[in-house]
Amino acid sequence: MDSDTALTRQSLLVAGAAAAVDGTTFAVCGAFGVAPVVAAVVVAAIVVADLALAAAPRTAGVVALAQVALRLVAVALLRGHGLTVRVADVGFLAAGYRAGAWLSGRSSVVSVSALALGAVVADLLGAGPATRDPRLLAAQTIAIGVVPWLVGRSTAARGAYIADLEQRERLRRQEQRAALDRALADEREAIACDLHDVIAHHVSAIGIHAGAARLAVASDPAAATRSLAAVEASSRSAMVDLRRQLDLLHGRAAAGDRQPGLADIEQLVTTVREAGLDVEVVTSGAEVRLPESLDVIVFRIVQELLTNALRHGDGTARLEVAIDRHRVVVTESNPVGDAAPDPDSPHRGLAGIRRRADLFEGTVDHRVDDENRWHITVSLPIGAA
Repeated sequence: MDSDTALTRQSLLVAGAAAAVDGTTFAVCGAFGVAPVVAAVVVAAIVVADLALAAAPRTAGVVALAQVALRLVAVALLRGHGLTVRVADVGFLAAGYRAGAWLSGRSSVVSVSALALGAVVADLLGAGPATRDPRLLAAQTIAIGVVPWLVGRSTAARGAYIADLEQRERLRRQEQRAALDRALADEREAIACDLHDVIAHHVSAIGIHAGAARLAVASDPAAATRSLAAVEASSRSAMVDLRRQLDLLHGRAAAGDRQPGLADIEQLVTTVREAGLDVEVVTSGAEVRLPESLDVIVFRIVQELLTNALRHGDGTARLEVAIDRHRVVVTESNPVGDAAPDPDSPHRGLAGIRRRADLFEGTVDHRVDDENRWHITVSLPIGAA
C-alpha cells in the first residue's frame, strides 16, 4: 500500500466517524420532536460537511467555514426551541486540524480566525457556563478553535522537516555514489597508466632486442645471443613488474616489496641503454627524501619519457632531473626519429604523464623545436604530495 492510498483511507475513516458521531449527537438531542424538517436538513448538512473532511486538501478552508456555519445553525436551532445545547465537536475539531495542516498564508489565517470566532459565538448563543466566566470562554475558544489548528500546523511542519531530511539523505547518497564513481574512474585510469608504462617499456625493449637478434643471427651469432639474453631479461623484468602491480591491486604486496622510485632510475637507464638508447643523464639539486607516492610518480614519468624516446626517437636522448626542497623538475629531449607517433594516435603516454602531474598539482610543457627535437618538462611541487 502506497502513502497516498493509506492517507485516503485514513481520511475516509475520520470523516465517517465524525459524521456518525456528530449526526447521532444532534439527532438524539430532541430537535426532531419540535422541528423535524429543519432537524433533518441540519443532520444531513452535518453528515455532508463531516464527510467532506475526506475531500482534497485544497478544500480544507471551505470545509472549515462550513463546519463553523453548521455549528452556529445547530446551536441557534436548539437554543431557539429551548432544548439543551448538545453539539458534538468532532467535525469542527477535525476541520481545524486540516486547516492548520493543509493551508498556508492568508487562507490559513482566515480559517483559524473563523474557527475561533465560531467557537466564541456558539458558546454565547448556547449561554453555557463558559459565557459567565471570560476565562472559561477564552479557554473554550482556544481549545476548540485554535489548538486543533496549531496541532495541524505542527504536524505539517514536522512532515516538511522529515521530507527535507529525506531529501538531504537522497542528495548525500547521490553525492556518495558520484564520488565513488569518480574514485573508481580515477583508479581505473591509474591502473591503466601503470600497466601501460610497465608493458610499453618492457615490450619496446623486447621488440628492439628481438629485431637486433634477427638481423645478427646469421652474420654475428654472438651479438644475436646477447640480444636474445636481453629479451629474456626484459621479459622476466616485465613479469616481475606485472606481478608487483597485481599484488598491489589485490592487496597482497609483500612487506619488503616496494614500488620503484628515484633510486631505481639508474637501473631503468641501464635497461634502455641495453635496448639501444644512448641516453645522457644529468642530476642536480639537494638530496631530499621524497614522499613515497611522489617518488613512484617521478619514476613512472621518467620511465614513460625514456620509453617514448626509445620508440619514437633516433636512438639518443638527454634526461635531466633537478630536485630542490620545493620541487622536482624532470626534463627530457631527443631528436624525433622516423618512428614518430601518428598525430591522430591517442597519445596515452603523454596523457598518462599529464594525469600523474595533475595529481600533485604539477605542470607539463612539451614542444618540438625548429631542429625537429622533442622537449618535455614535468614540474612537480614536493609540498603538494
